[in-house]
Amino acid sequence: MNAIKEQLVARLREDEAVLSILAVDNPSLFSAVTDGFDLLLLVISKEDLKTDQQYHYIKDNCRIQERWISPSALNRFILHGEYRNLIYWILKGEILLDRDIYLEGLRHRTLEFPAELREHKLMIEFSRFLRRYLESKEYILEDHVLDAYNNILEALHHWARIVIIEAGIHPEVTVWRQIKTINPGVYKLYEELTLSTETLKQRVQLVLLACEFSVMNKMERCCKTLVEVLASREQAWSLHELQQHEALSDIREELPLLLNKLVKKSLIKEIIYTLDEQVSVLEIRYTTM
Repeated sequence: MNAIKEQLVARLREDEAVLSILAVDNPSLFSAVTDGFDLLLLVISKEDLKTDQQYHYIKDNCRIQERWISPSALNRFILHGEYRNLIYWILKGEILLDRDIYLEGLRHRTLEFPAELREHKLMIEFSRFLRRYLESKEYILEDHVLDAYNNILEALHHWARIVIIEAGIHPEVTVWRQIKTINPGVYKLYEELTLSTETLKQRVQLVLLACEFSVMNKMERCCKTLVEVLASREQAWSLHELQQHEALSDIREELPLLLNKLVKKSLIKEIIYTLDEQVSVLEIRYTTM
């Protein structure tokens, strides 16, 4: 395998756009970490035209997946947690080429998990939790039990990720293994929802109640970034202005729901502005209490 890696690096090193190369060996026969390939090669490239591409090939009976990605996309995926295997690749992968010490720096920052990144990930996870939680609540009232179950299971997963992030740790692929030691209470709720002998409706109602008392109390903590943006100037903010703000771009679609709940919880307040006196159009803007 080492000889194969050396040959692959020798080929890719000639491309000046290639910033770094990371290799991940398949840890087991049935592992999905490398999508079933013997070797995953992650190529970080500064040239946008070459990124977001994948190649599958065989070399010396070794099945290889080669994935090209840009530094900006890599940072975005780490922030959003869209590719759960990515943290594993960065922390456990073998660095084969590293111009400007890019990957070493990224690995260090990932392990460090700085406060600013934690706050941003908390806001993203809470916005996702809130959507799933409220949809489950609506479905259970309408007696759509299976839809309510599916949504509350997703909400519980986001709750687990919030707890892990609060502990200063990156959520991994195996979130429930992580949460079992970090917060046994949340893990117990997961067991109650999935394994209890109660009716499905009763299980959903139990977790909804737990969410109402436990996670909703985290709203101010998880929305700290949003509240800080609102407090950054004296004038109230329109929804459009907030949606254009760089710090809130990752929750752009969830902002209306978040703002509404923050107002109802008296964590922020609405200010009414007259847009057009002739037709009595009033605009809602938002500011801190």
